[in-house]
This record gives sequence, structure tokens and C-alpha cells, in this order.
Amino acid sequence: MPRGTILNLAGLILILFMFIPAFPLHASDDLMDAGREVNIDFLLENAIAHNLIAGGVVVVGNHQGILYKTSRGRLNSDPGSPQLNERIIFDIASLTKVIATAPAVMRLLEVGAINLMDPISRWFPEFVGSGREEITILNLLTHTSGLDDIALSADGPINNAIQKLIDQSWKLPGNRFRYADINFILLGELVLRVSGIALDQFCQQQLFEPLKLNDTMFTPPHEMGNVIAPTMESNHVMVSGTVQDYNARRLGGVAGHAGLFSSANDLGRFSRLLLGGGIIDNRRIFSERVVSQMTAPYFYSNGNVVRGLGWDIESPYSAPKGINFSEMSYGHTGYSGSSIWIDPHQDLFVVLLTTRLDYHDTRRFKRLRSDISTLAVALFGKSRNPLD
Repeated sequence: MPRGTILNLAGLILILFMFIPAFPLHASDDLMDAGREVNIDFLLENAIAHNLIAGGVVVVGNHQGILYKTSRGRLNSDPGSPQLNERIIFDIASLTKVIATAPAVMRLLEVGAINLMDPISRWFPEFVGSGREEITILNLLTHTSGLDDIALSADGPINNAIQKLIDQSWKLPGNRFRYADINFILLGELVLRVSGIALDQFCQQQLFEPLKLNDTMFTPPHEMGNVIAPTMESNHVMVSGTVQDYNARRLGGVAGHAGLFSSANDLGRFSRLLLGGGIIDNRRIFSERVVSQMTAPYFYSNGNVVRGLGWDIESPYSAPKGINFSEMSYGHTGYSGSSIWIDPHQDLFVVLLTTRLDYHDTRRFKRLRSDISTLAVALFGKSRNPLD
């Protein structure tokens, strides 16, 4: 049997054995023989049954289009609410970093408005004399600035944030990976300061409209609440259409780290763009050089962490990579229960959007992300190993 087939079958068998003891199938053991759709549905249904999520959508595809899609659960707890589907809009949380902010920064880089090695003091003169002048745009994109997260204030959030950052204890930028939303909050502000256009408008004009991402937006209008999956507040109340992240709320819902709403269908189109080297539907949106630069590996923390520009490649946040995606693959997660992983070697992407209920059992949620990706590659991946 070809080596790639063995690996795929091994990944599939691993998932089934992992889930059978943990979540008994009772009278539904015949699901295992019902085909690939049921296998991925099985993962979603068990997560729903154990109150990890209220529902979820999975879309798998390649640069040409969608290979597979499924959804389980309803829009909200109302028994009469619509079933989830690939056009339902979700708060995608930190996927904002890679679907909006990093691409916006890359657009500015592509037209020569900025350089990755620009010190942030060039665009944030407030940092001059603070000792942090040497932090670069590259440091912000790769979470190697040495900055720690802070709570924003409702009054003048950006100005107050910068002052808090100046007052933080000094950490040398450049070598140590430290994931922090503040890096992308600053990048969102950078887009405004460089282009003169707010992040949401810039993304709409430069990214979402050209890509035909009709379900992707910041601050969705109130009347769209009936097609937006809710997120859980700290008081366990479900809220629809308002960004879950409190720092993003203090920035009016438009922030570089969170605040974007999108659908699995749109995230699939964005994934296709990257797999196509900047081209989708025979239209070039980004140069191939920019896509390669955005997804090239940067090694940090003694080589234990690998990041792209915004994108995760190998780090403690890489659960959606599963066990079959290649070392060339990249992706990102979102606190609300979203994730995306893309593999140019396999010519494959996996989008997962969920209505997350359990924010404490992170181990099980990571396993859900990992297992869906592992199974998707086993079922739909293309091996390009010359031995196959």
C-alpha cells in the first residue's frame, strides 16, 4: 500500500479509536460505515452532545473550490431557529488578525507604503524616547514585540493603551514569541495612520469587495441578527451581532485583533485565494510574492515556535493542524470557537466555525479542532510524495 495512503488511514483509525471510548455510540455504531460525511458529522454531533458547542460548520476545499461541507446544530437555543449552514455568520474573533489585519498590512507593504523593518516609532511618534523605538512591524506581525496585553479604556483607548505600553517593564523584542492581542491592535491603528482610512473601510475596499466576501464585515447591522450565530458572554448570556472581545468593543467593534464577522463560505474563498497564490476565479488579488512572504516561516523561541506574518505555523496554538497537515501548512484559531488551517502541499484547507459553549475544557476543544483537520486530510488530502 502507498505510504501516503497508510498515513491517511492511520489518521482516520486514530480518530475513531480516540472517540469511541470517550463518547459511546450506543445504537449508532453503523455510522462508521456510512461514509466520509458521517465521520465528520460524528465529531460535531458528539461535541454538541457533550455541551462543548451548540453547533458547528465545517468546510473543506482546495484552490478550485469546495470539496465538502457540513453543519450541525441551530442558530440559537430556540428549537425553531434556522439550522446552521455555510452562510451563517459568526464572530470569528482572532481570525480577524489573519483575514483582515495582516492582509491589510501586506497590501500596504505591496504598494511600498511601509517596510517590515520600519520601527513603530515611524508611525507612532508617541513611542519616541520610550526605549521601545526598535520594535518593528515584523515584530508586531509575529508577536515578538515583547509587549504584554492590557485592558483598553473606553475613553481614548489607543492613546491610553500606548501610554500603558510605554510604562510596561522592558522586554527585548525580536527573539521570544509572546502571543498578545496588543500587537494587532497597534497594526489596526497602523493601517489607519498609513492609509488615512479606518481598518474596516480599508479591508472592505481592498479585500472583501474584490474577493466577493459578502458575509464578511465589522459591526454588522442590527437587522442581520437573524443570520448571526451568538457568542457567550461572561454571565453565560448568548449575544448575537456584538463582538465578544471587550477590547474590541472599546474600539467601537473595529480592531486589529478581533471584531470581524464572517461565514465558512467566505473563509473558504479566502483560503482558496491563498492556495491559488493570490488568484481566485482567474482574478489576481495579491501578488504571488506577497502570499509567499506572508506565509513564509519565521523561527522564534529557540526554534520551538514557527510563525508566518500573522499566521501560525507551529506553536502552542496549532491544534487545528492535526497530525496529517504538512510542515508547509499554516492557520489560526479564534477564541469564539473558530479556526482555519491551510496546506499548500496538500492543496487543502479546513474551516471550522462553532457556537462555543465550554470555554474551560480547552483540551477537549483543541482535540475537536485537531481531529476534524486530521480526518479531513485523511479523506480529502492529495499526496504529492513521489513514492506514492
